[in-house]
Amino acid sequence: MRLDKFISECGIASRREVAVAARKGQVLVNGTPCQRPDTHISEETDTVVYMGERVTYRRFTYIMLNKPAGYISATEDGKLPVVTELLPERLRRIGLFPSGRLDRDTVGLMILTNDGALSHKLLSPKHHAEKVYFYRLASPLAEGAEKFFSEGMTIGGEVCKPAFLTPSEDRESGLVTLTEGKYHQVKRMFESLRNKVVFLERISFGGVSLDPSLMRGEWRYLTEEEVETLRKNS
Repeated sequence: MRLDKFISECGIASRREVAVAARKGQVLVNGTPCQRPDTHISEETDTVVYMGERVTYRRFTYIMLNKPAGYISATEDGKLPVVTELLPERLRRIGLFPSGRLDRDTVGLMILTNDGALSHKLLSPKHHAEKVYFYRLASPLAEGAEKFFSEGMTIGGEVCKPAFLTPSEDRESGLVTLTEGKYHQVKRMFESLRNKVVFLERISFGGVSLDPSLMRGEWRYLTEEEVETLRKNS
């Protein structure tokens, strides 16, 4: 693989930036400055350092984002801000996209990746990847609501898979676990019980939990263990 392509695909810098850095002697291959960005290297065996940083090859990139309210779960919209705008330019160049959607006003865990196969499995209902949400309601949840969720309720003519509720003691908030993702599903399920969701946050997806150290709008790379968890649960 070409040196500039290697660094670019890792989300470190654009090919043009690699070329500039190479001319300045800021790109090392196996400890030696390499001034030709078209130099072919082995991504498996060669050691590449870009501007003092060791570059680890990633065939795919996996990002955890703490989505704030007001952002659309898309790569472009034209009118409204999208979640990929929260990432640096170097990561927006490598084709990352949100794995699944959160409503504009829903916050919390999003996985962004360029691994289409894994994303497809995570979102396929037959693979039953769990999504856990924290909710807050406008009024206390009616007694017996847990049964409606666990039996699989019907919303808008669509039959939902069984979901699981863990209400708080005052029944005004709690956790709900789904294995699918119908349009506005959580909100519509509570609406069918004559209640309203006033706050919704996804805190877990496919066995990976939202990092509590991430503020709204912040992101980090998934660890290898987290990626393996997603694969196992998809």
